[in-house]
Amino acid sequence: MVPTSTTADAARGPLVGLRVLDVSTILAGPLCCQMLGDFGADVIKVEHPQKGDGMRGHGAAKDGVPLWWKEISRNKQTIGLNIGDRRGAEILLQLATDADVLVENFRPGTLERWGLGPDVLHAANRGLVLVRISGFGQVGPYSDRPGFGTLAEAMSGFAHLTGQADAPPTLPAFGLADSICAIAASSATMMALYHRDARGGQGQVVDMSILEPIMAAVGPGPIAYDQLGIVEQRHGNRSTNNAPRNTYRTSDDRWVAVSTSAQSIAERVLRLVGHPEVLEEDWFASGRQRAEHADLLDRMVGDWISQRTREQVIDEFTRAGAAIGPVYDAADIVADPHVQAAEMVTRVVDDDLGDMAQHNVMWRMSETPGSIRFTGRPLGADTDRLLVDDLGMDQETVDALRADHVIA
Repeated sequence: MVPTSTTADAARGPLVGLRVLDVSTILAGPLCCQMLGDFGADVIKVEHPQKGDGMRGHGAAKDGVPLWWKEISRNKQTIGLNIGDRRGAEILLQLATDADVLVENFRPGTLERWGLGPDVLHAANRGLVLVRISGFGQVGPYSDRPGFGTLAEAMSGFAHLTGQADAPPTLPAFGLADSICAIAASSATMMALYHRDARGGQGQVVDMSILEPIMAAVGPGPIAYDQLGIVEQRHGNRSTNNAPRNTYRTSDDRWVAVSTSAQSIAERVLRLVGHPEVLEEDWFASGRQRAEHADLLDRMVGDWISQRTREQVIDEFTRAGAAIGPVYDAADIVADPHVQAAEMVTRVVDDDLGDMAQHNVMWRMSETPGSIRFTGRPLGADTDRLLVDDLGMDQETVDALRADHVIA
């Protein structure tokens, strides 16, 4: 059980006293563990001593320092450890003995091959929550395939529904499936810990595929097909559930997004753009019927927006109580006054690069808010301290392991 928090602990987050071993690589596992660390967990990042985590090579770098690494590995100690080596596997088993959570994303069967399967880990620590993230889960005909978020984005129905009707299926330009999986994995981890700590249960295995969470996010395609034989198709930025719903270009060559999921919002938008007459049409009374007249509604809204600057459009929509959002790039995000006021992007101090912007912790908690205590660290920065102080190894043994490339 996690010890009672002090006032200082509460400020760090609700997971103070929880130890997490991050034995995962790109991207879902590391992001899951980042979230746990943001809310106070003591996270130990386990990396290959020579290769490191592939995340170190993803994204932009400044002066050779990987920027994404600074965020996704914040609040994590790091140990260079080759767990494919028998001695490295033994060290990981020792670390797992006192851990609450171990997150891994090797291909199913890999941990077992290294002598670190669930039976071995739970024999050493019955309370351990073992979170196993893979492309397709631990069972089934695809379980031993290499799995990446791109494949999940394709197989979930996301790519099929994304893009213009007469264009190819479209993949996101970022790790969408992995990120959704990471959020789901953090939730699953907390459910398993609640079962253990609040219900008097024991540790368990969480089988988390990258595919399933994004399937849920894509929506009710399977049930609609099962019950009605419907297979939805691509509609660009439009929706089959409501209209107007699209992106529109302003007179200053910027873009805004309009949504009318609520009937009252649709009515406000059409009054604002000077077409109150369509409110009297029978088909305007429901979102799905409005979607059948999307061409007409898009022309009405698009013509009005195209004659005004983005600032003018947003101001008038806001005064009318209609829903609108600007289409932002990264520069727009950091300059936005709401993002700044809510501290969605915050500033932290990094040992290598000094002051830098990062996404803040993902939600606000009034009593245990969480924090960014430090940014991503160099490979093996904490190896000696963890082995000597936590596991009681002598320095001679540590030096010999390093000479054999078992640790870094």
